[in-house]
Amino acid sequence: MKIVTVDDDIQQGYSYELVAPVGADFDPAFKPQLTPKQMLELGVFGGSYLNDCQAEFPKDWFGKAKLSDHGPDPALNFFKISASQPLAVWQKKGWIYPEDPRGWFQWYARYYMGRRIPEEDQRQIRRWRAIERHITQLRNNCHPGDLACRPRQRQALLHWAYDSRKI
Repeated sequence: MKIVTVDDDIQQGYSYELVAPVGADFDPAFKPQLTPKQMLELGVFGGSYLNDCQAEFPKDWFGKAKLSDHGPDPALNFFKISASQPLAVWQKKGWIYPEDPRGWFQWYARYYMGRRIPEEDQRQIRRWRAIERHITQLRNNCHPGDLACRPRQRQALLHWAYDSRKI
């Protein structure tokens, strides 16, 4: 059992326990296609998501990560397009869990590392599953492998650990 204490620009003094093995013992309904490390390497969130909290996660997640030191840069995203809403929008819609003030990807990174919060995990997994509708839209409107078709939607799927390059 390991305790992680967070001290970054957005969250200070928050601690959580890692109770599951890294990258394992996921809820059977949660089958992400990409790990947090793979997402960061592909280019997500304009390279400005976990920049100030790298000490919380494995160093190798950031070795090849596409990161921005000057705020979101859509050119760093895999599809070179912005597919994010500002954090304020997520807060206004009530999608932010207090323990994960950065949103879903922060939850996923911590879940991947082994943190479990059963009620919150179920909420986030439901949100993740709801994104599947975008896969259906890509399949209905794009030729297989046509990465130029609906790039914003494809980038958004990458933000949710779906590998839209394979659709």
